[in-house]
Order: sequence, then C-alpha cells, then structure tokens
Amino acid sequence: MKTALILEGGGMRGLYTAGVLDILMKNDIYTDVAVGVSAGALFGINYKSKQIGRVLRYNLKYAGNPSYTGWKSLLKTGNLMNKEFWFEDIPFKLDPMDCEAYRNNKTEFHAVVTNLLNGKAEYKSIFDLENEECMEYLRASGSLPFCSKPVIVNGIPYLDGGIADSIPLKEYYEKGYEKIVVVLTRPANYRKSGGIHGAGAFYKKYPEFVKTLSNRNSVYNQQCEYVERLEKEGKILVIRPSEFIDISRTETDRKIMQQMYDLGIKDAENKLKAIKEYLE
Repeated sequence: MKTALILEGGGMRGLYTAGVLDILMKNDIYTDVAVGVSAGALFGINYKSKQIGRVLRYNLKYAGNPSYTGWKSLLKTGNLMNKEFWFEDIPFKLDPMDCEAYRNNKTEFHAVVTNLLNGKAEYKSIFDLENEECMEYLRASGSLPFCSKPVIVNGIPYLDGGIADSIPLKEYYEKGYEKIVVVLTRPANYRKSGGIHGAGAFYKKYPEFVKTLSNRNSVYNQQCEYVERLEKEGKILVIRPSEFIDISRTETDRKIMQQMYDLGIKDAENKLKAIKEYLE
C-alpha cells in the first residue's frame, strides 16, 4: 500500500501545515511520499529532515527582517524572497537543516513547480538539500508570480507550483497512491473569486503560462470540489483549519503566526487517532 502526504501552499498560512507536520513527526507518522506546493514545499522539507519546531522557530525569529522577505528584497533583487538569506544563510548557517537525516529518511519529497514554457506542473524529487539543482527547484516552487524572477533550471524557467497545481491530489491519486492525507491551509468551503489580471503583458514571452495563470482560480475551485468528493467517499483524509485566522501571505505579526501554528497543532491532535487508523 502506497501512502502520500499532500501539502498545500499559501505563504505564512503554511505555519498551519508546520503545526500539523510537527504532530505527525512527534508520533513517528511518515508516508512513502510527501508533496509540497510553494510554502508547502519550503516548510515541508522539515518533515523529511525530522526537525520538529524548526519552521516556527526561524519564521518567528526573522519575521519582519528586510533580508528575509519583503519589498526591500523585491526592489534590490527582483525577488520577494531573498535568495541568499532564504536558501543559503538560514538552511546552512543560521538554523541549519539536518541534511544527513533528510537523506536517510525513506520518505520521498517532491516539490511542485510550474513550467513557464508550457504552463504545466512538474513534480520534482528533492532528494538532497545539498544538491544545487534540488534547491533551485525548491526555490522555484515558492517563487510567486509578479514578485519573483523565473528560476532557470537546465534552461527551463519555472515559478510557483501553485499556479498550475495548487492541490496535487489528482496527480498522486491517479499514480496509484492508495492512502492520501491532504493538508489544506484554508477552512472548509473556501473558494477563490475573481480573476488574475495583467498576466498577458507581464509574461508576454510565455503565452501558455499566461493561460494557466489566468485560469488558476477556477482550476483551484475545481480541485477543492475534487478534494471534498474524495473525502466524502472515504478515499482520502483531509486536515484543514477548523477556524478562520486572518493571516497574510507575508505576515510578520508574531502573535498571528503563532496562532496559525497552534491551530495546526490542535487540529492534528484532534485527528491523530483518525490519521493512524486511516494509514494503518
């Protein structure tokens, strides 16, 4: 029986996911594959490296730091997330990843990225955090459109995986994973409204990407309906915020960040018995 863990993105809403993952790690619950999208990838790698509490720790410490995330970084580097600080200083100097534990954990970790040339999602294996290509795919997965430069890997430009596949449940369900736990960062019944404008002018070099970006909201809503249908049929298990917390993608209020993480802890603890029974 193949098991999978799907981690939605959402910027600092991902602190909810961090709380869920910490409970899974504390209870030694690991799936065959974990799949992260955007913040789900950036925070989710700590699940494979078995570093409980790390996501909350470094986010609380560096919240509001202009070298971490913000307009200063965007104006200086063209990226809302500062590449050097995010992908060099924090993981290897300031709050190091346990790269050996990551390699030794049998759980595979995949990051979802969006190919700008064809507008399609790709699912990249992040097998080693000391591998430059892996880190670039990871960076691409969390690089938001309009406020990030495309990340070029092997000549192909990539951006945030959530553009093409925000909740990659269907991809892994159709690959034959029989037990799938989905961690969402929005409460039940959430749907996106409106559309994304200005993509054609901003990304005129990538017409297929523009189509994908323009359809993103409607595709996301279809994915939510797909999740709810499989959940009702008992084919998957879903963990989602049990209450609404008003938190922005780039939240710097430590109190709100802590609340989001604590909600993930609470909801995962409340579902812990169901998670164990489902996976067993």
